[in-house]
Parts: sequence; structure tokens; C-alpha cells
Amino acid sequence: MSSNLEYSGPPDRDSRIYVAGHRGLAGSALVRRLESAGYRTILTRSHPDLDLTDQRGVRAYFEQQRPEYVFLAAAKVGGILANDTYPADFIYANLAIQTNVIHECWRAGVRRLIFLGSSCIYPRDCPQPMKEEYLLTGPLEPTNRPYAVAKIAGIEMCRSYNRQYGTRYLAVMPTNLYGPGDNYDLQASHVIPALIRKMHEAKVRGERQAVVWGTGTPRREFLLSDDMADACMFLMSLSDERFPAALEPASLPLFNIGCGEDLTIRELAEAIGKIVGFGGQIVFDSSKPDGAPRKLMDTSRLAQLGWKAAIPLDQGLRLAYADYLKHRAHPEERPYVAG
Repeated sequence: MSSNLEYSGPPDRDSRIYVAGHRGLAGSALVRRLESAGYRTILTRSHPDLDLTDQRGVRAYFEQQRPEYVFLAAAKVGGILANDTYPADFIYANLAIQTNVIHECWRAGVRRLIFLGSSCIYPRDCPQPMKEEYLLTGPLEPTNRPYAVAKIAGIEMCRSYNRQYGTRYLAVMPTNLYGPGDNYDLQASHVIPALIRKMHEAKVRGERQAVVWGTGTPRREFLLSDDMADACMFLMSLSDERFPAALEPASLPLFNIGCGEDLTIRELAEAIGKIVGFGGQIVFDSSKPDGAPRKLMDTSRLAQLGWKAAIPLDQGLRLAYADYLKHRAHPEERPYVAG
């Protein structure tokens, strides 16, 4: 029950790598990245087979499978409406998942762990762009505070286990993700999948308007999930000489992952409308909440190690819409893809 292994370097192609949350947006991107790189032992379990909020079940899984590297992408996630409607569900599920998995990583002697969080960990009125050092320097956005507090606790767990046990656990905070395998449920989805579905359905029905929550003025940064997965693999694969430097400062084993550019929700809606082929009017419902006014990540710490995003937003949105047409839209709606 110790993480002081003789070898704690990067994984090789035969390493046992567990992706927790492999069916989600982030987890599925990580699996694609691992498969494309030739990793042969990718461990996964779907929720019906392993409930990560069940401590005994998680312990049994780690004892049986003995993973050597772990990507903790499992989480209960959702947009403003879901977070604001089910705050108890969000804080309970996320605290339970990360507590069980991180602790069992230590018990099983996992060599490296990457814990995925979200940019919502930073204060609502955080200076822009948001640096890792700004964590816990101001009040959080009220609409997703329970989720944010849970993710902050996960960062602290990584820091604490590193300090006490010498583990090599990193926390990464991706900006707003989108891409293949996204959630298009209008009651629970994030902004890009919600806008893709809303614009597409409005186009198919021949509607003249599409209503978007909020004023359209908040600025957001977006990253394709495959870019996020590439950043996570970059960090996990750092050499044994470079990885310790990634843990400094020792009090904050945290990396932002983003592209360094943002745009307004209005600009985003207009871009998605063009890609989808919706020619009607986009109307903003200012009675609905906006969330934080701006959330732009400072990714200089990751850039200093040598990683940067590769896929521009326009290209990523086209990939996301193609995925929606292939997997989510009704069959009779699928042939059309705007050029």
C-alpha cells in the first residue's frame, strides 16, 4: 500500500492504463488518444459494472486490475441549468468519485495519476487570463459552486497525497470542452452541444428564430476534447527527469489546459448557426443567467513545457456538428452538412 515504486516514469505501450469515465466527452477522447498511440492495455469499466461512488466496488476493482497509470475523467457534469437545479447531486457524486479513485490509486501504488477538473474552479470575477495561482482568491460563480468546490477538493487531494506519500498526481483544469461523444440533452448539456442541437432542430423545422440563454455577452474559451486528451498524454508521458518539475510548486500540482483565445456567446452562436445552416434570427433571453462574465485560461505553464492546442475552433465545431449528425440527429436529418 505504497506509491514508492522503483519505477515511476512514463507509461510504455504495455502499461496498464485505467481511464475512469471512458464513455464521457473527456474520457472517450483519452481512449482515442491512447489507442491511436498504440497503447495495448487500456482498462475501462462502464457505470453499470462499476459505480465509482461505491468505495468497496472501487477498491475491489483496483485490487483486481492493478492499474499503473490513471486518468480520472469520471465526473457528474452539466451546464448552468443542471448545476443550479441539482446542487446536492453534483457535490456528492463528484466528491465520492474522486475520493474513492484517488485514495485507491495510492493503495494500489499507481505510478502517475491525472485528475481532470474544470475552469469553474476559479473565482467568478477572476483576473483574466486565469492563472493557476488565482485558485481560492475570491468567491466562486454561485450557479456551479457545488461542482467547483468538489473539484477544488480533488486538487487538494492530489497535493496532499503528493506531500504525505510522495505520489505523482497532477490535476489539470481544461477550459470548456466540446467534441465527439458530447451530451446534447438541452436540460443538461454545455453551451456548444446545446447550440448545435438547438440550431439544427430550428433549421429542420423551418423556424425563424432560435432562442439562446442569457445576454450573449459573456466571453468563453473552448477546446476540442481531442486537443485536451493530447495535452493530458503529453503530461503523463513526461520523462522521469522532467515530471518532478511539473509538480512544482509543490503546493499546487495544477495545469490549465486551453487554447488561449475566447469569444462572446453571441459570436459562438452565430458561428454555429453558420456551420449548421440555420438562416433565422438568434434571440437572446436576458431573463436567463449568464454565469461568469469571462473565463479565459492562462496556459503559459503548460506552454513552457512544450504543449499548445492544435485545432482551431471553426474546424472543431465542424467536427462536432458532423458527430452530432452521425450519432445524435434523427436519421432523416443526417444527410445535410453545411459547407
